[in-house]
Amino acid sequence: MKNNIGPKRIVVGAHYGLGEYLAQRATAIVLVVYTLVLLVTFLGGSDFSYEGWAGLFARTWFKLFTLATLLGLFYHAWVGVVSIYQDYVKNIAVRFILQTASAVWLVACAVWSVQILWSV
Repeated sequence: MKNNIGPKRIVVGAHYGLGEYLAQRATAIVLVVYTLVLLVTFLGGSDFSYEGWAGLFARTWFKLFTLATLLGLFYHAWVGVVSIYQDYVKNIAVRFILQTASAVWLVACAVWSVQILWSV
């Protein structure tokens, strides 16, 4: 009788979740830092008009920081949604449709965000 336990055991799919776990934590840190920067800017600012916010977003460094944060947000959402689909949607065809729809939606949101961000 062949035993599948011990050092000769074939491991399939092990540790593939570690990268997703680390990506979730890294993007969460980026989101927290961005939120703190916005909060400090808001509480320290005096011009709460459209011109004041447009002036803030007109700075190149702030646009790049916002873009990095938005891309992190979309990737964070992607990893979370795919994990939910893999855990709870057992039908492979339905899971594929949901993942494809989510990917299209997130890419569209990313493109739209870049368009909005660089139009300011």
